[in-house]
Amino acid sequence: MSPVPLSGPESGETVPGGGQVARYNPARVYELVGTVPAASPEQVDRLVQAADAAQRPWAATPAHERAALLRAAADTVEPHLPTLAELLARESGKVLADCRGEIGFALTFLRWVADRAPGVLADTEVDDTAGRLLQRRRPYGVVAAITPWNAPIILSLLKIGPALAAGNTVVVKPSPLAPLTIDRVVRLLAGALPPDLLHAVHGGTEAGAALVGHPLVRKVAFTGGDRAARHVAATAATQTTPTVLELGGNDPVLLLGDADLSPEPMRRLVMASFATSGQVCMAAKRLYLPESRREEFLDAYLDAAREVLCLGDPLADGVSMGPVVSAEAAARVNGLVENAVARGGGALPLGRVDPGTDLRAGHFVTPTLLVGVPEDAPVVTEEQFGPTVPLLLYRDESDLVARANAGELGLGASVWSADEERAFALARRLEAGFVFVNTHNRTGMSLRAPFGGVKRSGYGREYGDEGITEYTQTCVVHAPAAFRSGGAGAAANAYPA
Repeated sequence: MSPVPLSGPESGETVPGGGQVARYNPARVYELVGTVPAASPEQVDRLVQAADAAQRPWAATPAHERAALLRAAADTVEPHLPTLAELLARESGKVLADCRGEIGFALTFLRWVADRAPGVLADTEVDDTAGRLLQRRRPYGVVAAITPWNAPIILSLLKIGPALAAGNTVVVKPSPLAPLTIDRVVRLLAGALPPDLLHAVHGGTEAGAALVGHPLVRKVAFTGGDRAARHVAATAATQTTPTVLELGGNDPVLLLGDADLSPEPMRRLVMASFATSGQVCMAAKRLYLPESRREEFLDAYLDAAREVLCLGDPLADGVSMGPVVSAEAAARVNGLVENAVARGGGALPLGRVDPGTDLRAGHFVTPTLLVGVPEDAPVVTEEQFGPTVPLLLYRDESDLVARANAGELGLGASVWSADEERAFALARRLEAGFVFVNTHNRTGMSLRAPFGGVKRSGYGREYGDEGITEYTQTCVVHAPAAFRSGGAGAAANAYPA
């Protein structure tokens, strides 16, 4: 394990103060990347009121016109992608290629929403022997989007795009650990749209509480951890404001006896756990493997890791894994590994180190595969959210589903098998909102597939048509046949037939 730098402003911790939020580079902790202004509750109030005033004219704009404006807004961001990607790498610790990919994918998603939303949001009407029934989708009003640091652009656009397409206005409150790039993206998007449709506010819990608890906020969309989610939900409840929560996961990987352990799927499996240094809600976090294939798997997995994992500065060529986000995160992951080793487990370091990177300068944690770890170790039962993953063995599949379903989290899971029907049959038994087959993490996502958790991994959905309708309420106009002109009528207090 690499040494953990001291905490404090110099180490890359986020420092609200003096009306600003400062962000330091987690790969070079004394390097100030930039600052954004911290909003007071009074400033939050003014922006929400402006968004509320702009919302009704925006909702009255035809859906296809809103969609065209969103496409144009995406086009304004595109030329800035290289600069934005470098800024995101410096403030978040994500490697540059991943940052380019994230921003590009976020723009792809925004355009997909613009193409899809007018049809999804269209009124539906039935006129038959039962009567006339009109169903329309009405926006909520002002949406508060509370977004995390690990993928700030796509996780913000997953809320901004559908909410705006549906006729809402949006105020985004990014994490103080990655405020800089999303602030610029929001400003670029907002500049291509009518005034006050989209704003960003920055700061800590005070700004977040002022936004979530504002009486003019009509829906709250949150992505993040369980502890913060409880505060968000409780604050929103003071105004009876509905929420959508996308929370963490402890995703199991079920490698069946016929799983392909050749180099290509093994590279995919390694990156499923270690992309973004493992700091992904849907990362592969527990590997279940038949005991009979242990040695074969270890050889294949370690070889794949040597090929695809290179720890180093996110801006360096060839690096595929950067630092974790903070000194606190590094200490927590190191503690999980140390606990597992103390309980009889073994820690196998993975990949290689970029020779041009000084690991002592940042929050770098060596990626590890843990073997021989007891099932009740914290690294198995908790979401580690960092660059380590335990390998857990089984002899037969009789208790595999129960082990995979253990715990209160149910975001993602994956089943790996040469028999797709077998994989789908097993996937039906898993308590997860999204089950991947023969892949995991971002490689298994689809714009058309709704994503979200079960159990304590949250509620509501992003992506797919459900991710668009999440920002609408169904409203109905109904003329029962009995009371239309020429209808047979009914008793004054009759139940419907």
